[in-house]
Amino acid sequence: MNNNKVFLWSLVISLGGFLFGFDTAVISGAEREIQAYWALTEFEHGVTMSIALIGTVLGALVGAIPSDNWGRKKALLLIASLYLVSAIGTALAHNWVFFLTFRLLGGVGVGISSVTAPIYISEISPPDKRGRLVGLFQFNIVLGILISYLSNYMIGQMEGETWRYMLGVQAFPSILFFVLIKYLPESPRWLIIKKGNLELGKSILEVINPTNSTRELEVILNSKAIHGEQKYSVFKKDYNKPLLLAILFAVFNQVSGINAIIYYAPRVFEMAGLGSQGSLLSTVGIGLVNFIFTLLALSVIDQFGRRKLMLFGTIGIIFSLLLVSYSFHQSEPDGILILVCLMFYIAFFALSQGAVIWVFIAEIFPNVVRAQGQTLGSLTHWVMAVIITFCFPMFSSWLGGSSTFLIFAFFMIGQLVFVLKYMPETKKRSLEQLQEANTASINQ
Repeated sequence: MNNNKVFLWSLVISLGGFLFGFDTAVISGAEREIQAYWALTEFEHGVTMSIALIGTVLGALVGAIPSDNWGRKKALLLIASLYLVSAIGTALAHNWVFFLTFRLLGGVGVGISSVTAPIYISEISPPDKRGRLVGLFQFNIVLGILISYLSNYMIGQMEGETWRYMLGVQAFPSILFFVLIKYLPESPRWLIIKKGNLELGKSILEVINPTNSTRELEVILNSKAIHGEQKYSVFKKDYNKPLLLAILFAVFNQVSGINAIIYYAPRVFEMAGLGSQGSLLSTVGIGLVNFIFTLLALSVIDQFGRRKLMLFGTIGIIFSLLLVSYSFHQSEPDGILILVCLMFYIAFFALSQGAVIWVFIAEIFPNVVRAQGQTLGSLTHWVMAVIITFCFPMFSSWLGGSSTFLIFAFFMIGQLVFVLKYMPETKKRSLEQLQEANTASINQ
C-alpha cells in the first residue's frame, strides 16, 4: 500500500470534518451576544441555535445525491463552498433572517459532509487501516471543536461585536479545504460501480495498493455483478440488518447528551456555579480532553476493534453521567466536580461513540447502497441532534440538571444492551466481506 498518499488523501478529505466540528461548536461562544444583538425571545433564540442542525438534517437527507451522481470529489467541493458562504454571510449579517439563512447553509454543508467524507475515505482505505483512516474524520471534528473553543475564548477578550469574528474566521480553513480538494483522486469504487470506468478506477487502485490491485478490482466487479441487477434502494429487505444497525447507532450517539454539552457547555458550567469567563475557559478543557482521547481511540481502533471500544466507553459514559446527575442533585452543586465528571464523560465518549460512529456506519453497507446507507445514518444522527439541542434548555429548566443527566444515563444503559446483543465487529474485514455478512436480517 502507498501509505503516504492514502494518508494524505484521507487527511484532506477529513478537513471537511474539521469544518464540521468548527461550525457545530463555534456558536456556543457567540450565542448570548447574538441573542442580545437582535433582542431575541427564548423561542427565537432556540431557532437560532438549532437552525444549523436543521440544515444538517437537510444536508444529510440529500447527501447521497451529489455523492452518487457527481462523485465523492465534486461533493466535497460543494461542501467547501457552503462552509465558505456560511462563514462570510453570518459574519456580515445585519438581518436576523439573513443570519439564519447563512447558518442553515453551513448546516447543509455539515450534513452532506457527514455522508460523503466517511464513505470516501472508506473506499480508498485498505481493511487493516480503514478504522484509523476513516477515524481521521472524527479526529478532525474534535480538532475543529477544540480550535473553535480556543478561538472563541481569545476573540472573547476583544471589544465590539466579537461574535462576528468568532463566526467569520471559519472562512480561512474553508478556502484551504477548497484548494486542496483538487489534488484528490476520485473514489475507485465509485468510478467502477457507478460510472463503469474500469480503466481509471484500476489506475487509482494501483496507486493505493500496487501489489493487490488486480485482486481488489476482481472483488469489486464481483460485488457489482451480484448486486448489479437490483434497484439500488437501501430499503430492500436484504439491507435490513445494516440499516437497523446504523439507525440505532445514530440514535444512541445523540441520546448520550453529547450535543447538549457541545452546544451548551458554557451554560451548563454556569448552572454548576462557574462564572462567565470560567465557563468559556472550561469549554476549552472539554475540547482538549475530547481531542486527546479521540487521538487515543484512533491509535487503537484497528487493534482492539469497534465493539470493544464501544463496550468499554459505554460503561464509562454511564458511570460519568450518573456522577454528574448526583453532583447536580446536591443543594449546592460543586462546579469543579461537575467539570471533572463531564471531562470523564467526554473522554469515554471520545474513546467509543465519537471514534466509532462514522467508521462503523461507513463500513456496514454494501457498495451499491453505501451512500444511501450513510445518508440514513447521518439523517438519523442529525434529526436526533436537533431534538436534543432544541429540548435541552427546556428540560434542564423544568427538570434540573440532575434529572436531565439521569435520563441520558438511562439511554446509555440501552446502548450497552445494543452493543452486547446486536453490534458486530468489523475490524480488518474488507468492505466486500462485510457486505456479504450484513445482507441478512438482524435476527439471523
